[in-house]
Amino acid sequence: MVSSIQSAVEKEPEQIKPPRPFLKWAGGKTRLLAELLERVPAQFNRYHEPMLGGGALFFALSSRIELAFLCDVSEELVNCFTVVRNKLPELTSDLERHVYEQEYYYNIRNVDRDATLASWSDVQRASRLIYLNKTCFNGLYRVNSRGEFNVPFGKYSNPKILDAENLENCSAVLNKAEVKCCSFEQVSKKAEKGDFVYFDPPYDPLSDTAHFTAYSKTGFDNAMQLKLRDICQQLDRKGVRFMLSNSYTTLSLDLYKEFRLETVEAPRAINSKASKRGKIKEILVRNY
Repeated sequence: MVSSIQSAVEKEPEQIKPPRPFLKWAGGKTRLLAELLERVPAQFNRYHEPMLGGGALFFALSSRIELAFLCDVSEELVNCFTVVRNKLPELTSDLERHVYEQEYYYNIRNVDRDATLASWSDVQRASRLIYLNKTCFNGLYRVNSRGEFNVPFGKYSNPKILDAENLENCSAVLNKAEVKCCSFEQVSKKAEKGDFVYFDPPYDPLSDTAHFTAYSKTGFDNAMQLKLRDICQQLDRKGVRFMLSNSYTTLSLDLYKEFRLETVEAPRAINSKASKRGKIKEILVRNY
């Protein structure tokens, strides 16, 4: 009896941890995943995430996805995802050389101030982005108008620069994704009836000062918010299902009033002051 039980146990499939975002991204949806997953269509053909960021929903849905199209306007971000998918051993080796030290951090950070970064390989650039993301202040990705990473050094007890197991899991599921550097507008050409699109844009600011849209040097203003709404209308006419997150503002409520609007409370961690990181209202928009 013991041997038969032991044999059955030995045949149990190995438990594989689901992949998590390997980058912390301002406005990332890890803390809102339960709300998002509850609203994802039960069935869909292809998955599209045209404002990729950390890709939290893609990774959470990866077991259900057969083919995904992921894109972002950040060349460095797209390069990083591509390297994680295609060149993981080389990336892992390069990540092992980094050290958590302030002078070293600024040396690595500042290579985009001249032609140095352009001469680096795709693996070196991806390694740099992950290193900076794990060691910069508040894990914040931010660039200035010249496209230079400008976040100061962060103080941690022991940051995990290389999470080999999670990177391996991420690499495996990214093999069923096409990753491109392009505008979210391209999704209106790519998505087809029966597909599912999730938009996570830079949020409409809650006030003139309480905003963050510096994911890329081009920013994301009201005109872009309007263009995004127009894309949603185009997708709706094509029979493409979409879900969109945004802040609870007069502009957002007005732009998407023709669609299904729901209010959720989401924890926000982008403010530099911990006392101002409480829950705030957000909206989830769907056309189904």
